[in-house]
Amino acid sequence: MRIECVTCGYPYPEDRLPHLCPECGGLFDFVDPLHFNTKDIQTDMPGMWKYKSSLGFADGYQPVMLGEGATPLIWVNKLDRKIGLKLESQNPTGSYKDRGSAALVNYLAWRGITKTVEDSSGNAGASFAAYAARAGISAHIYIPANTRGPKREQIAMFGAHIVEVAGPRSAAAKAVIEAARDEVAYASHAYLPFGLPGIATIAYEIWQTCEGVGSIVAPVGHGGLLYGIIKGFEALEAGKYIQRSPYMVGVQAQACSPAVAMYYGGEPGAEESCLQTTVADGVRIVNPTRARKIIEWMGRDRGHFVAVKEADIHKALSELSHMGVYIEPTAALAWAALGELIGKIPEPIMLILSGSGLKYH
Repeated sequence: MRIECVTCGYPYPEDRLPHLCPECGGLFDFVDPLHFNTKDIQTDMPGMWKYKSSLGFADGYQPVMLGEGATPLIWVNKLDRKIGLKLESQNPTGSYKDRGSAALVNYLAWRGITKTVEDSSGNAGASFAAYAARAGISAHIYIPANTRGPKREQIAMFGAHIVEVAGPRSAAAKAVIEAARDEVAYASHAYLPFGLPGIATIAYEIWQTCEGVGSIVAPVGHGGLLYGIIKGFEALEAGKYIQRSPYMVGVQAQACSPAVAMYYGGEPGAEESCLQTTVADGVRIVNPTRARKIIEWMGRDRGHFVAVKEADIHKALSELSHMGVYIEPTAALAWAALGELIGKIPEPIMLILSGSGLKYH
């Protein structure tokens, strides 16, 4: 699977692990559609690893795993419509991030990397810490000093070295890049493309489970979740298993919605896009790394972005909880957007519920 800088075409180096292109500072991405062939599905492998060939690993490779993937898909009713819920909250550490972390950590292990740094006080940090521990890779996770809650506790329990950084979230991001200059691998879930094939397995599972899906609705922070799913359906299109990918809807909190502004023609700065706090803290990302590629893919007829109010997020949490579905506020964004989506996008509609309610308080 060929990886190049999306800006200048610089090929990803074999001897280093840069998070951005060393030539122009652009993002790295897969050039061609990911590989998917039903003949290559390994039914004897658990979870997402039955798609191992799609993840770029050779037949003989024995992956490090924790049981990620093969998450439940259930159906509920909303406004007299049947709505699918893909429960990514049921992954090993409680979020969809496990699919990306599993793919990324296996890539690092395959390249012989033993020491890494990462910056995340949320699901990505907890997930990476778990898989790094499983693979025997040393992980230093940079987080804001005021971070508290279950996700921090997970990071600590998995044995990662927590590095507290004073100031806002951006200060932790700056500190980790400085640390990475000491020839330590920056295992960034936001910048590195190696986790995307893992997230793409969500699309394969949906395709194999459902007779057809009209639309996918998912929360967008950096955009890795929605972009990974797009990559998965692109692979299904390339293999001629489907004629056209589902319509894609990215959802952000109104309090922090830079991707929404970008989609509708704006270019908000950091100060303008995230002035307010939101209970959906998983999407409070000022500069979403994959937003431009998602918007490019969407055009004006394959998807769009929406922003939802705080009150609607709380309402969505309550409604889902009363159906027995316990998720964190970020995951509730997809349900919160349904009121303005039903009747306007292709059906049936599938929501990606990204994280467990046990991860939030």
